[in-house]
Amino acid sequence: MCLSALGTDTGGSVRQPAAFCGCIGLKPTYGRISRYGVIAYASSFDQVGTITSSVSDAALLLEVLAGADEYDSTVSTEPVPLYSAGLGNGAKKKIAALKETLESDALDPEIKASILEAIETFKEDGHTVEYVSFDLLDYLVPAYYVLTTAEASSNLSRYDGVHYGHRNLEAPNLNELYKKSRAEGFGEEVKKRILLGTFVLSAGYYDAYYAKAQQVRRLIRDRMEEMLSDYDVILTPVSPTAAFTIGENTADPLVMYLADIFTVLASLTGIPAIAIPLGNNSEGLPLSMQLMAKHFAEEELLSLSNAFLKEI
Repeated sequence: MCLSALGTDTGGSVRQPAAFCGCIGLKPTYGRISRYGVIAYASSFDQVGTITSSVSDAALLLEVLAGADEYDSTVSTEPVPLYSAGLGNGAKKKIAALKETLESDALDPEIKASILEAIETFKEDGHTVEYVSFDLLDYLVPAYYVLTTAEASSNLSRYDGVHYGHRNLEAPNLNELYKKSRAEGFGEEVKKRILLGTFVLSAGYYDAYYAKAQQVRRLIRDRMEEMLSDYDVILTPVSPTAAFTIGENTADPLVMYLADIFTVLASLTGIPAIAIPLGNNSEGLPLSMQLMAKHFAEEELLSLSNAFLKEI
C-alpha cells in the first residue's frame, strides 16, 4: 500500500510491529535521525525508525532521513553514508548469538527453530557465528521501564491543557483544568506509566530505583561495547512470540512488558538494530530475528540483512 511507515522506536515499537507483519523494521543509532517534531516519550531512548518491505527501501529512506538538524541538539553530525550503495558489500561477519535469549523459557519453539536455521544459513554463507553468554538479560526490562517511565512523567507534564494538549472547557478553576484535561487526554496505559515514573523519581525511592537503573544501564552499555569490540553483529530474537490477538497481552501488563525483553537491549545502549523476517510459523504468522551492530554501523546491518534475505 505504501513504500514505508515511520515510527518512533523507544523499546521496540518499530521492530516488533515489523516482525509481527513480516516486514523490515530498522531502529537506527540513537541520534542518527532528528527527533524534531516527535512528541517526546523517553528522550534518551526515542529514535525515529522505518518499516519497509525490503532492505533496499530501508537503506534509501535512511539516506534521506539521517543527518544533522539545527532543531535537534541530540542528533549526530556524523556523515551519512550512501547506504543503498553498500548493500552489495559481501564482507564476512563475525556474529554473536546471545545464548540466554535463545535458551529463554519464554521463547516460542518455532521462533527458536527458525533462528537456529538462520544461523546455519549464515555459516554456510561464510560468516562466523558463535554462541556468547549475556548474563544481564533479566535486568533489561526492569531497567528500561524504570528509566522510560521516569522520563515520560517529566516529558508529559507539559500536556496540562494550558500550554499543550487536550483542554477541558468546563473546568471552573486552574487546578480542575489540569486534572480534567490530563484525565481526559491521556489513555489508561499512559496514565500507568506517568504514575510509575513519578513514583521512581520521588524523594524516598529515587536512589533505590532510578539511580540504580542508571547504573544498570551503564553496566549493560559497557558489556555491549566489550562484545562489539570482538564481534561485528549480535543476533537475538525480536519477540518471544509471534503476533498475538488484539487485546490478548494488554490484559496482563507484566506479559505485555516482558514482550520487550529482546528489543530493549538496543534501546538501552543506543545501538542500531534491524528486524528481518524468517518466514511463517505453523499458523501462518510471520517469524523474525534481530541483528544489532556498533553505533553508526547501519551499513553493516543493511548489507548483511540484504545478503541473508537473498539466501532464504
